[in-house]
Amino acid sequence: MRLGSALFNGQPVLVALAGEDWLNLSVVTERFHDVSEVLAAPDGLDIVAELLSSERGILVNESDLIWRPLTPRPGKVICLGLNYADHAAESPYDRPDYPVLFARFTTSLIGHRRPLVRPTLSDQFDYEGELVALIGRRAHGVTGDDALAYVAGYSIFNDASIRDYQFKSPQWTVGKNFDGTGAFGPIFVSVDELPPGASGLQLTTKIGSDVMQDGNTADMLFGVAETIEIVSAAITLEPGDVLVMGTPGGVGFARKPPVFLRPGDTVTVTIEGIGELVNDVVDELQP
Repeated sequence: MRLGSALFNGQPVLVALAGEDWLNLSVVTERFHDVSEVLAAPDGLDIVAELLSSERGILVNESDLIWRPLTPRPGKVICLGLNYADHAAESPYDRPDYPVLFARFTTSLIGHRRPLVRPTLSDQFDYEGELVALIGRRAHGVTGDDALAYVAGYSIFNDASIRDYQFKSPQWTVGKNFDGTGAFGPIFVSVDELPPGASGLQLTTKIGSDVMQDGNTADMLFGVAETIEIVSAAITLEPGDVLVMGTPGGVGFARKPPVFLRPGDTVTVTIEGIGELVNDVVDELQP
């Protein structure tokens, strides 16, 4: 199952990929207008599967959709830093023996094909292609053996970071939360379509046609199951919550010379079996 959250004729809609075609499902069920509403309903995925099996919904052209963040206002967005050995090695930090966790806020989130906004306060705007795991069931005190049963599906994130603000203090919150810097989507892929834990998937990030990151989700230091076990020991995870699983090596600030995003750049994050997340870079508008 492959779902998306979009605007169609100015209205929020849940869409589903049926072969090569996008179906507007919101016209046949008033319950769901984005992926988060599906995940919040105990029977949400079953209802959507039934709609798809009976080929209900109205065909829409992708060009008529404005993509929203996959879950526009998730309860929690928990991100992992330094979760690939090669990225930890290129950073000023030691390789972690416990996940480096930080939060993103909903005001930072944008959808596929929406502009990544380079703030006027900095010219150190960096890219980070990442896997996303979306929680489908309430999880607290989960063990690693059971953890993947709490995942509904996977998607793609670009954790675009303002590096000089990230490194102003030991806490990364500001540098990871400027408005319009967290690209998310466009497709939710249900767990049955991917390997367990979405492991072994090639992940690449390009600026234009230049490959900047080329990693594999098998190389995460803390996989999806282990992350859920560790996080849920302290924090209850709820349906629709988002785990952003870290980035492989090759980020811009670690290059010599550094490579930072500029207006006019197009950033494409691709994850095998999931798809592409594409965003153009623009400068922040002046008041």
